[in-house]
This record gives sequence, structure tokens and C-alpha cells, in this order.
Amino acid sequence: MTEFVLVPGLFTGEHVWRETAARLTAEGARAHPVDLPGLRAGTGADLAADVAALVGVIDAIHAAAEDDAPHLVLVAHDYGVYPAVGAADLRPGRVARIVHVDTAPVADGVPPLAALPDQDLRERLGAAADPDAVLPPPARDAWPRWGSTAGVPGAALDRLTALAAPQPLATLLRPLRLSGAPLPPTTGVLCAENGATLATVRMLLDFGDPTVKALARPGVTFFELPTGHWPMLSDPDGLARVLLAAAAGEGESLVDSGGDRAPGDPGTAGHLGPFLLDVTERPRERRGDLDLYVPEGADGTPRPAIVFVHGGPVPAGAEPTPRDWPTLVGYARLAADRGVVGVTLDHRLHAVTAYPAAAADLAAAVAAVRADPRVDADRIALWFLSGSGPLTAPWLSARPPWLRCLAATYPIMAPLPGWGVDDARFRPAEVVARGGTPPFVLVRVGRETSAIAATVSAFLAAADAGGAPVEVVDVPSAPHGFEGTDHSDSARDAVREAMRRVLGRLTPQR
Repeated sequence: MTEFVLVPGLFTGEHVWRETAARLTAEGARAHPVDLPGLRAGTGADLAADVAALVGVIDAIHAAAEDDAPHLVLVAHDYGVYPAVGAADLRPGRVARIVHVDTAPVADGVPPLAALPDQDLRERLGAAADPDAVLPPPARDAWPRWGSTAGVPGAALDRLTALAAPQPLATLLRPLRLSGAPLPPTTGVLCAENGATLATVRMLLDFGDPTVKALARPGVTFFELPTGHWPMLSDPDGLARVLLAAAAGEGESLVDSGGDRAPGDPGTAGHLGPFLLDVTERPRERRGDLDLYVPEGADGTPRPAIVFVHGGPVPAGAEPTPRDWPTLVGYARLAADRGVVGVTLDHRLHAVTAYPAAAADLAAAVAAVRADPRVDADRIALWFLSGSGPLTAPWLSARPPWLRCLAATYPIMAPLPGWGVDDARFRPAEVVARGGTPPFVLVRVGRETSAIAATVSAFLAAADAGGAPVEVVDVPSAPHGFEGTDHSDSARDAVREAMRRVLGRLTPQR
């Protein structure tokens, strides 16, 4: 019989697990929802107290076992993963598996504060560093700041708010200390409406993200639920099914899912696969972080330029860098084949908090492109892909006369709920709602994740309300990053049509 120890996250206690625990019990398992003493004790309680409490639960379950050692699974939600991992470390061999419910991996020496989704709050609390302070629980309408509430019924949200308690800051400030003993196998439950999906995890693996690469090993599995950050409230049945399957060792593995495959191999990530259109194999001109692809036969007349902006986040040190990805190279060469200068660049979007740095890099790159004597400085287009979508906002707002068009392919048009980024400078919907923005071509894929699709829908609704000139090119059967994986006629036609519309803004005489 499996024994599930259900560990709550910030501001919450055992009450959040009641429905899930009932489903597990109905399936023949035992469920132990716990309250962490840090939340009960108030000021002065810390991570060590929460770890010790879970060690006591683990010991009690083993002591109560009459015959064989129990199959004990620790299930932890957001902050709860820190005491869960700490307890498993102190009781090696007694925990069969740790299940992370919509929470990232933890590391030795890192405090739980690092996992808070709100960047500004992390910085303020870290600067204050007052161990006797408490973090007040959210008001009813403020829970989305801590994670998507998608799917949570109104009554459950009322109960969550009514039973929430202040979180002692000391539980967040103290680093997790591990002995180095092997930890049990782990399972991640990804919540798609909070922005975490198997597709994004695999994409990060192919980008070379060291944290994700560490998870590409036997014993680490994943499940995905189409719900928000509180699946125990929004989908207790689905979560219970996933927990039972995780306890049995089931789930998706990242082993052989990426990282070391060559472009063109089966399963290669889209950005590394061969570009879907035949383009001229013209050389690049590398200038710092810029690559230029210049049309042949230039007669000295300056040409318009399209700057292609890669998405991300892409870890620093990833190889190849984005401007060498076949997708970006393919787009730039396609532009050159159409008679305009194609430009790619590497920018510093290495984390979801790095949009300001990436925006500065892009602005510098555009200035350098406009200064090139072969470029018509009055006819520039910017073309954004995937996670660079929020970088469209400053350009939509500035509306320089030389910026003839913006384009975006499968874009993320606002920071996702789980990112904890609330920077008004990078919210394009708020800009287009005011109208008066440059022409915009948006390539929308049909097989998009729900969280990303929601940002696109909100952007288009805002553009419609503001009368902003946004044209949509749909690719109903294509997935995110389709250029290297979907070489169907509809996908090729969509890329050609998007390019035709951008060129129509750059070179109206054509």
C-alpha cells in the first residue's frame, strides 16, 4: 500500500489536500495531509522546523508498518518541496519518491525565497532579511500573483482565502542544506495553465538549460495537467490519478528526449531542425552579436532590413547560440532572397527576468543595422519569435516612423503566470489597446499551449478594441516552433504569406 504524505505550500495547510486525499483513499492508498509547524507557530519558525516535522511524519509511518517498509511518497506543492527534500535527505531509503506539484527543482544552499514567483517581492524580502517578519496571506483577488488560479471554483477560492495564514519569513530565508546522500526518484507535475508544460521543458532541455539537463536521467518523470497552480483545488481527481501513476513509476522521461541530437535527427527540437523552405545558402557577415545576410547583386541602393529576434529564455552559454539556429538563419536568408537585408542577433534573454537587458540589446542592434550604409534606415521591420513577444511592447509604444512593420511568429505576448514578472514595459496588449501602433503581422499556430494561446487572444482582443492594425496568419495544424518540424504545404504557405505581408510594408512598390 502506498502512503502519500501531502505537503502544502505557502500560506496553506492540510485543508488544501482534503479532496485529493479522499480520492487517494478511495483508490486504496493512505493519505496523510500535513500542517507545517512554521505556519502554525508564526514568527520564529523556520525551514528547519518544517523539515523536522516531516522527518517525524516519515518515522511515524515507518514505525506503524507491521511488516514490510511502506511505499512512502512525499507530495509537495510550491514551498513545500523544500522541507520535503530536506526530510528525504535526512531519511535516506525511507522515501520511495518525491512528487513536485507545479514547483521547480531545489538545490543545496538555496533558500526557498529564490522560488517565489514574484521577482520584485523576492528582491524586497531578500533586502529586508527580517527573520521575525511574516508575509501576509493574499486577498482573494491577489492569489494569481502566486500562480494561476485557472479552474479553481469560486467556493474553493473563498475557502483558500479564509483559511490562509501568514507565512513566517524565516521559512523562506534559511537555505536548504543537504548532506549529499542520493535523493529518491522524483516526479514533476506540470500545470499548463501556469505556464509549465512538457513542451516547454523539452524546449529548455534542447536550449541546454543546466537545471533541466540535470533532470534528463532515469528515475525522473513528468506529468502534465491542463489546469492552474492549485490542481488539488481545481482538479483533485486528475491530480489523484497522476499521483497514483507517479507512485508506480510512470510518467514521461526526458532521457533520450534531447540535448545531444544532431539537426535532422528524429525528435530534434524545432529550432534545430532544417528550415521548411529552400533558401539560398548565402554567407553571413558577423559583426559582434549581429549577423547580416545581404542580397546579391546590390547596386549601391540601400535596402530595407528585417531584424529577426529570437525567443527564450535561452541559457547563457547555450550552443549553438540563437543566431546560428537553422530557423533564424532560414528566415534571414529568406529575407535576403526577397531582396532585403536579413539580420539575426544574440541578446541576453537568459531568464524571464531579463527582458530589460534583452530590450537594450535589441535597441543597440537596430541602431547598428540602421547605421549600415547598405540599409535603408527609413525602412525597417522587426520580426519576433516565441518568448521575445513581450519585447514588441517598447516598439509598439515608441512608433518611430522608420519602423514600418512588426511581425511575431507563435509569440508569447505577455509574461506567463508562473514567471512572476509584472513589468508594464513588456505588456504589448496594454499598448495596442491605445491604438496608433505600427502595422503588425502575427503568425498563430493551432497546436499552441493554452497559457501561451491565452496571451495571444488577449493581445488580439486589445488590438481590436484599440483599432490597432494587426493581421493574423493562421497555421491551424502547426505546433510552436514548427519551422524545423512541420514541412507541410500549409506551414510553408504560412511562412511565405507572413513574409509577403511584411515585405508589402517595407517595399510597397513590390
